[in-house]
Amino acid sequence: VCFLAGSLALGSKHNAGDLNLARKIGETCIEMYDTPAGLAPEIVHFHEHVDPKDIYIKTPDAHNLLRPETVESLFYLWRITGEERWREAGWKMFLAWEKHSKVSTGGYSSLHSVLHVPVSWRDKMESFFPAETLKYLFLLFDDTWTEKLSLDKWVFNTEAHPLPVWTA
Repeated sequence: VCFLAGSLALGSKHNAGDLNLARKIGETCIEMYDTPAGLAPEIVHFHEHVDPKDIYIKTPDAHNLLRPETVESLFYLWRITGEERWREAGWKMFLAWEKHSKVSTGGYSSLHSVLHVPVSWRDKMESFFPAETLKYLFLLFDDTWTEKLSLDKWVFNTEAHPLPVWTA
C-alpha cells in the first residue's frame, strides 16, 4: 500500500486534492518504521475507533523484507513538494538498514522481526533491495539527478528505471 503515496503525489499535477492524501499516506507509512529496529514490519494493523496513528504489529507479521515501496513514495513526495521531511525519513530508514540488515561479508539480510533488537537475520536479500530500494534512496539524496530526470520528462518503471515520456 505504501507505493500509493507516490502514485497520488504524481497524480496531484492533475488533481491537487491527491497531494494531501499522498502526504497522509506517506506519514502513515513512515510511522510504520517506528519500531525497535527502526524498520517497518511486513504488515501493520490499525486499531479501530482510536487515534488513526495507533498501529500495532502481530508477531507473525513483524518481519522486514527490505521492501522499496515507502522509499519510492518518499522520493516522489520529495521531488513534488520539496519538503525536507521526506528525505529525513528516508535517511532514518537507510541508517536502520545499515545498522540492522547489513552483513559484514557483503549485502543485506531481511529480518525475522523488527520488534526485537538485536535483530535476527533471515539470511536472504530479495533482488528488489538493490534494484529498487537502494536506487530510490540514491535518487532521493543525489540532487544532481533532479534536473537530469525531471518528472515532467521521465517516468520510472517499478524497478526505478527511467523511461522518457513521449509527447505527441
